[in-house]
Amino acid sequence: MSKIYYDNDVSMEPILSRKVAVIGYGSQGRAQALNLRDSGVEVYVGLRRGGRSWSQASQDGFEPLPMEEAVRRADVVQILIPDLQQPSVYSSVIGPNLRKGAALGFAHAFNIHYGLIRPPGWADVFMVAPKSPGPRLRDEYVAGRGVPSLIAVAQDGSGKAKALALAYAKAIGSTRAGVMETTFKEEVETDLFGEQTVLVGGVTYLILRGFETLVEAGYQPEVAYFEVLNELKLIVDLIQSGGISHMLESVSETARYGGMTRGPRVIDERVRENMREVLKEIQSGEFAKEWAGDVDKSSAEMRRLVDAIKSHQIEKVGEQVRRLMKIG
Repeated sequence: MSKIYYDNDVSMEPILSRKVAVIGYGSQGRAQALNLRDSGVEVYVGLRRGGRSWSQASQDGFEPLPMEEAVRRADVVQILIPDLQQPSVYSSVIGPNLRKGAALGFAHAFNIHYGLIRPPGWADVFMVAPKSPGPRLRDEYVAGRGVPSLIAVAQDGSGKAKALALAYAKAIGSTRAGVMETTFKEEVETDLFGEQTVLVGGVTYLILRGFETLVEAGYQPEVAYFEVLNELKLIVDLIQSGGISHMLESVSETARYGGMTRGPRVIDERVRENMREVLKEIQSGEFAKEWAGDVDKSSAEMRRLVDAIKSHQIEKVGEQVRRLMKIG
């Protein structure tokens, strides 16, 4: 296991002595810019003039700049716009205006690992990947706590890129919780795998198939909703607070026995083989090529699939149940 870095292990001087341009002011951009500023870092927010985030950044006390101007002023450029936008913005705005000796930071390894962005060889290229959505990163910082982050270095032009990454992680509050070192390859491949097979794809379709099975068998959709979706949060909270075994010890003996004896029949070896195939597509770059190679096509397919979920019976039933029973 990699070393875990905490506040006392890390000096913030490498980031305090630099000017940071945060490119993008969405969920992560806003949280990181605010945390950096509150930690004493000089922060520029780089945005498209007149974009939706421009007024929000102004309300938060920043003087937003056009992206190219923010990049020209910065010693560290933290790129926090969506993955698919990054290559074109880098080639047209960031790369041509990057100061010699400046560092590039990312919150996800996707574009560097798959070669969609190719920084100059002299640049430090690092990653600080908070393991939470932006609003929680901000809330935890304000509360005097933090959320864990992963750090990695892809290029070390100065020989000090790791110290810079750790200092950045400290400035956004992550060393309060713990920071673990990884690689760009490990971060992106495990992140994509987790999203696709468990956290987003896996859990979504497990819920849908369970709901459909109960409804097809004649059970009330509202009851099916409670049993396969509403109670999921209770289980996940138990797992998060103490691990899987803690959850198993916290549920009834009937639930424990039934889950342990029937669960492997549902999530069986065929599922693991399917997961291995998904992992191979990630490792080979096939998924990245599919997702980023034809943006219009992949985005249209994503919208089609999301729209299908929105029109699914479970969404309509869930909306009614949450409203009538004051859930959520």
